[in-house]
Amino acid sequence: MQGKTAIITGGGSGFGRETALKLAQRGVNISVVDLSKEKGEETVHLCEKLGSDAIFIQADVSKVEDVKKYVIETVDRFGKIDLFFNNAGISGSGVRTLECSEEEFDTIVDVNLKGVFYGLKYVVNEMLKTGGGSIVNTASLGGLVGMPTLGAYSATKHAVIGLTKTIAGEYGRDHIRINAIAPGTNETPMVKAFPAEAIKAMADAVPMGRLGQPHEVGNVVAFLLSDEASYIHGAVISIDSGSAAL
Repeated sequence: MQGKTAIITGGGSGFGRETALKLAQRGVNISVVDLSKEKGEETVHLCEKLGSDAIFIQADVSKVEDVKKYVIETVDRFGKIDLFFNNAGISGSGVRTLECSEEEFDTIVDVNLKGVFYGLKYVVNEMLKTGGGSIVNTASLGGLVGMPTLGAYSATKHAVIGLTKTIAGEYGRDHIRINAIAPGTNETPMVKAFPAEAIKAMADAVPMGRLGQPHEVGNVVAFLLSDEASYIHGAVISIDSGSAAL
């Protein structure tokens, strides 16, 4: 993967940061896209310490002009886009689905679904110019099963899986591979902020009896983006300790 270029949205923390570090170890040039300047620049610094040429681009993925910006700035800096981790997303306030406000529902759709669509639209266009590439979209366990109190989130993640499979059928012959991951509950900064008893309850509900770690997701994403996964296309890879099988 030496010398390839990747865009990672939501690269300031969690799955995005861990994937950035995995790719940096392999000599990939990285555009870290995030709303948080502080977190995004920290990821860039960590990638640079590993020898990667990395830049930070502040962007709101729900705004199409921001998406165009991160694509243009990446191409201006590195000349091409080979890899894309279409990862940025939000969850929700945790109320029963029909109690979710229209404003919150729209915001979740704008980030989790439109943001993924916009990223695909403009990144794939660049990949077509240079002969192909590899893409991973972040779906969720909530894209495979219903998630009470996270209805809007779950709906958008089901939609991300639908987009992934459809675009796989449309662009495979253009040498663009696209897959999705479906992580379960991971020990991300957001989850760490929950009360200890809530974290224990989440861990107890997992077949392996523990929460996932973001680097475990990063390992899978880095593999899917690499040529080692050259015949994996249109797939949804569960990283959930078997939770979807229950």
